[in-house]
Amino acid sequence: MHPIARRTFGLLALGASGLFGLLALLLLAMLVVYPTEYVRRTTLWLESDVDDRFRFPAREVAARAGARELPADPQTARVRAAFAAARPGVDLDAWMARQHTMGLVALQHGRVLFEGYYNGHRRDERATSFSAGKSVLSTLVVAAADDGLLDLDEPVTKRLPELRGRDPRFERFTLRHLLGMRTGIRYRETGLPSGDDAKTYYWPDLRALALEHTRIASEPGPDWLYSNYHPLLVGLALERATGMPVAKYLERRLWQPAGMAAGASWSLDSEASGFEKMESGVNARTLDFARLGQLMLDRGVATDGQRVLSERSVQWLTHPDGAARLDHRLPGQYYQLFWWGRRDLQQGGHDFYAHGKYGQFIYVSPPNGVVIARNGRLYGVPAAEWIELFGRMASELGRAAPPAARPPPIAPAASRPAS
Repeated sequence: MHPIARRTFGLLALGASGLFGLLALLLLAMLVVYPTEYVRRTTLWLESDVDDRFRFPAREVAARAGARELPADPQTARVRAAFAAARPGVDLDAWMARQHTMGLVALQHGRVLFEGYYNGHRRDERATSFSAGKSVLSTLVVAAADDGLLDLDEPVTKRLPELRGRDPRFERFTLRHLLGMRTGIRYRETGLPSGDDAKTYYWPDLRALALEHTRIASEPGPDWLYSNYHPLLVGLALERATGMPVAKYLERRLWQPAGMAAGASWSLDSEASGFEKMESGVNARTLDFARLGQLMLDRGVATDGQRVLSERSVQWLTHPDGAARLDHRLPGQYYQLFWWGRRDLQQGGHDFYAHGKYGQFIYVSPPNGVVIARNGRLYGVPAAEWIELFGRMASELGRAAPPAARPPPIAPAASRPAS
């Protein structure tokens, strides 16, 4: 070998061995600081993706025996026309496929107008919710409040007394503060592996993380800060109030009474801990995510006429009254109790929606009687464009609906305590 080539090869080998040694030292340092399983997940799985539902263990949620699908009323041409009003000259199916969509379902007045499945996704295949699961969780919390198992305005330390000795400010916020993201809990996103996003997603014992790692940065009150520690604490309080795993409560209190036609699951932090990933991880068909939206549109009444949630609870979850106003993010946007919403700044009224990473949406438009559910592998276009698209489509579909079929707008919830 030529001397120059030999020297170059030696330098490269030395550099590679040095890099390997540095990586080994970093890995050892991580193992000292973090649980072994957390290090494994963050180094091997890296950034989250929709296939994580196959990687995490999960607890099954059974459908009610004999449950039926929502009635089908195919109106593909109307849905395509509503899409074309927002995207002139663009084919709906081709565009959805390009945006990495997996499933798209549109309902109006409780009937399925349109179903589309793309990029190899199948009708009966589950998709994961990411943060749209927070909206499922808050819906369960208000159901527990309906049943008298907890009170949204009780201090969090009533269910989680371990927090009392951590910081006196834990005693000054309630479940409602948690659901509204208004607690003053510190949340810092610094990326893998030290960021709070990674910890609240990959930590193998999320109960311990919530009880031992949560920190307070400011007094609870009007300041809004999106934080994945909030659903962990809420889920832990719900688990203790109901005396059962949250996925089992979902099955008994919401999934079966609402008549979901297929089973679902809720991803767990680990087999050993067995705690549902409250910040994400509800896995279901797009059709059944849409049916949850229909339940909310119908103010808590299932399609068979059974009342599943009180009307007051649906108002508390979704109405803009008392919500955090986020007009700086999107005109008219607000955040209520783990549900997002958007006020119509010109016509009045409001739509609301569940929203998860990579474009998981359950969009509900009460003025138009429309629900649109979308699951995706990636966003494709930005989230704000999806919200604009769904709002425009709902308006177009509502314009053609008989006026008598349109439900009246939801009024502000009565006797809502101040947040």
